[in-house]
Amino acid sequence: MAQEFTINSTAIESKINQLLPSQGGFGAGVDFSASTMVIPIVDLTETAEGSDVRADLQTALSFNSITPFSVTSSTNQTLVNTTGYFRVFGISSNNGATTINFNLFDGTTRKELYSLPTGSGFDQAYIPFDFVVFIAAGQSLAATSSNTTSIIKGCTRQIADISGNLVNP
Repeated sequence: MAQEFTINSTAIESKINQLLPSQGGFGAGVDFSASTMVIPIVDLTETAEGSDVRADLQTALSFNSITPFSVTSSTNQTLVNTTGYFRVFGISSNNGATTINFNLFDGTTRKELYSLPTGSGFDQAYIPFDFVVFIAAGQSLAATSSNTTSIIKGCTRQIADISGNLVNP
């Protein structure tokens, strides 16, 4: 048989008021209680959210989840123009002084998001890149290089929608 205990603790009451402000301190004269009864807790969060796949597995690459790209000139090439969170990864290769840029564009203004300067004097430079970007409504991600001797090859992979819900591969 379970035993009930009353807990009079201002520290616990303060913490509950801080973490659960909607409870309003439970009102005057209400005490906290504890029980020796064992109550099992089952965490159904992943299932309730609609996913049975671990979060790290949801970021896996698959044939249908990646979109490859290849940028081979100094013009801006749009890589992503849909909303959500995207992983962008790959490698740049060039001969000579080149700067590789990834820019966010909102329709009127470009913001440099990620830049890979390679400097001069390189016969052949290979620079990997791997980052996650958020694309809001009306925005796009583009890649460009400062000359035509560079090649940017990689893939994009949507890892979550605009609300942060993970996308299965």
